[in-house]
Amino acid sequence: MTAVPAGVDLSGLTAGPAQTWGAVRLVPLLRPAPITDLRLHARLYDPDELSVVRTGPRTAYVSYVPHAFVATWTDDATPAAAYGTQLRDPADTDPPAGIRLAFRRRLARREDRHRLRFLPLHLALEGYLALQFGGPPIAWQEWTRDAVTRGLSPRVEASYTGTAITGLDDALRVFEIHPDQCGMVLYLADALAATFVVPHPDDYRALHPTLLRDFYGEQLFHYAHLYPAVPDFVSRLDDSRIATVAHLRAQLARVDADWTAFHAVMADGLLSARRRTVTPVRRMGRFTLSRFLPDFDPDAENHIGEAITDETGRTAYLRTYRLSAAQTRRGHLLSRLAATDWDLDATAVALRTDRDGLVQRLDRAGFGHLLRPDIIDACRRHARERRGRRR
Repeated sequence: MTAVPAGVDLSGLTAGPAQTWGAVRLVPLLRPAPITDLRLHARLYDPDELSVVRTGPRTAYVSYVPHAFVATWTDDATPAAAYGTQLRDPADTDPPAGIRLAFRRRLARREDRHRLRFLPLHLALEGYLALQFGGPPIAWQEWTRDAVTRGLSPRVEASYTGTAITGLDDALRVFEIHPDQCGMVLYLADALAATFVVPHPDDYRALHPTLLRDFYGEQLFHYAHLYPAVPDFVSRLDDSRIATVAHLRAQLARVDADWTAFHAVMADGLLSARRRTVTPVRRMGRFTLSRFLPDFDPDAENHIGEAITDETGRTAYLRTYRLSAAQTRRGHLLSRLAATDWDLDATAVALRTDRDGLVQRLDRAGFGHLLRPDIIDACRRHARERRGRRR
């Protein structure tokens, strides 16, 4: 695990003209020299299955996994999970309605000497869910026994598939794919939603439909509903300055520079320099598969993701997921708690609040169950007393 004082590196990729459809804006990423010794293809899974991935002793990652990526360089007794509570006749011998469970081995698993199967985005999200998963390292009296012995288990986050994002299916169907396109940056209501980069244009054409099966954050789901359309960005040629072929080339170069500048401004939250925590997952010859976490700055965009880079650090594969404001706050709180060994008073000082203020923030973030009930009750009583005095 390494702290990197830089944003995501997209060197070797050029931004093409953006295309818009309603609230969806897609900026194609072109790679003039494709990477040929690393290739990706999709492995589709049954859409009715719920995947259970063992990530460690007594720890599992459970999610809807529509597909895996496979990276290549040079009448059964299937368990079922019921759909909630069901009322049944005791004499009814038919099994309850349910969905099948698929048990998968690891989020990233080597299948051959030169082949690796990994679950895209789930690899990154599991890293976020595992953040301080063990809970308090010291049995402070404020935390419950379960918090000390079981940590944050179970840790749950919700996302939306691409099919639930208004307009995304139509946009991906009608958008033009460029000959050299090896990726794209997806915006919803001009908020950066996701980045997707692959080594080769043929890989992108094959994996383009998987963007509809991937998942996106709650905030972006609402953006697509609240903002029906975004303005198009058009860079025009100045015909008054074109008299020769050289003048035309100069105008085209200016347009390319405008597109690059436009992309740099739009993607600043991902590309600008800020600290990221990068964790290597697998070595793949001269390539390395890693996942990364942001610094959880509540006042900035925060993206988690995974990447495959070569020995020089050049990005061959990239997939990012934008955290919502609530997810960022949860990551921020957990990071600050970890920095103080989960000492409430020290954490309150670090966050420039008091003990009651920190307890309230933990409760609102969904971590109130980790604290003893009397701690929560005392905090609420103090809040009522303060409101009474103000009246």
